[in-house]
Amino acid sequence: MNRRRRFLAWLLLFCGLACAQSTVGDLLEQKLAEKIRKLDDSLDGVLGVAAIDLATGRTISYNGGVSFPQASSIKVPILIQVFRAARAGEIRWEDSVTLREKDLAGGSGHLQERVKKGPVTLTIRELARAMIEDSDNLATNKLIDMTGMERVNQMLEELGLWGTRLQRRMMDSAAAARDEENISTPIEMARLVETIYRGRAVDEAASTEMLALMKLVKADFRKAVPAKIEVASKPGDVPGVHCESGVVFLPKRPFVLSVMSTLLGEGANPVPEVVSLVYAHFEKLDASNRYGNRLQ
Repeated sequence: MNRRRRFLAWLLLFCGLACAQSTVGDLLEQKLAEKIRKLDDSLDGVLGVAAIDLATGRTISYNGGVSFPQASSIKVPILIQVFRAARAGEIRWEDSVTLREKDLAGGSGHLQERVKKGPVTLTIRELARAMIEDSDNLATNKLIDMTGMERVNQMLEELGLWGTRLQRRMMDSAAAARDEENISTPIEMARLVETIYRGRAVDEAASTEMLALMKLVKADFRKAVPAKIEVASKPGDVPGVHCESGVVFLPKRPFVLSVMSTLLGEGANPVPEVVSLVYAHFEKLDASNRYGNRLQ
């Protein structure tokens, strides 16, 4: 009996210490995780989410280590490699590139129709903007040709992102049928965006330019976050897939968010709802002190 009492006393002490080490922020995070889980349970498809609190470095992950198809979100690492090549003097932003009918790629972007009418000449800087702002696949493939697919993947390895891979050009349906998909995980894409935010992907100046391009995008992040708050993101979608990764610039609690979903039923897109849930979480933290006293 004494042994049992000692065990119960130890258990109560342990539980008390564990509770004492938790914070109100931890409790709020648990509620967020439960909301995301409930959304996933109701989803006609599967979901992965990762968020990084850029003020504290704390990471929130739900299926964060699972590989998902990236669709056009894979254009973020391509953009980084283009900036690296420019910084190394391998390309120059004002160099001209002529796009011809043989370069047509299909899918998203406005250059397709222009090129069908005749050759179009753009600078590399204009190609990079078209790849991000308009998600132009023709521009993307030209930039892949310039930087090299292997160089993009080598850069990802250097950053420790072994689960993120550029494996095919845009709209290569034959490669997709062979499972040669452009892939990442929520946590890796979140970390990649964090390297841009912190000026580590290339340098501070390049990060400022890359984020400026991503701020031009009008997608689910922009729709789900109040207009007064800046966002910089890159979405991707193909049949059965919706994803988006980027930064939400709350004044005191900016955060990176990566939302990925696949095997989706017709019309399903969980990205806006996930963004709303995660934004509400960080907005409370942004407006409160560490104990939850709302200051705004």
